[in-house]
Amino acid sequence: MAKPIVVYLELGSKRVFACAIDWPGWARSAKTEDAALEALASYAPRYRVVPEEARVAFASGPFEVVERVPGDGTTDFGAPGAIPAIDTATPLRAKEAERLASLVEASWTVFDRVVAGAPPTLRKGPRGGGRDRDPIVAHVADAEAAYARRIGLGKGDTSRDDILGALRAGPAAGAKWPPRYGARRIAWHALDHAWEIEDKSD
Repeated sequence: MAKPIVVYLELGSKRVFACAIDWPGWARSAKTEDAALEALASYAPRYRVVPEEARVAFASGPFEVVERVPGDGTTDFGAPGAIPAIDTATPLRAKEAERLASLVEASWTVFDRVVAGAPPTLRKGPRGGGRDRDPIVAHVADAEAAYARRIGLGKGDTSRDDILGALRAGPAAGAKWPPRYGARRIAWHALDHAWEIEDKSD
């Protein structure tokens, strides 16, 4: 029997996120809990390339929901924004920190590869909305700089290498995000936009 995938649900008033706790970047949303879990399952084949890139063994199995956390306006806007209690329930050991960092790095590799193969102009929505490739890349870079500060880095230490070093080092004094949550949020943002670019490159 396949080992369960441990998940928490972030409950907004209009949207629910299902987030795989041990797999940074694997998080999807929908209007209900069941629909969010279905969306998460449907993205397993797309997410699989991340652990393959990181050379981390991956096998999707049944979901086990271990925590539900209240969401807020960020949730309903379309981004996970709540930190579950499980992220700080146990100390972060060096082996786990290295694994998280490797999956974040692999998420960036996937994002960069998608960008390299995408056209500059992306297909727009039914009303002409949506960004093209280069503005998305700029947005992701700006977000990473902001995320770096949330995991305890200073304004000048915001490169990807700095971020990976901080994740490997463990919790930092004064950080707003614990490393487990930071890894998931950073990887999710890169992959969410990688998949957006893929879907709009058709």
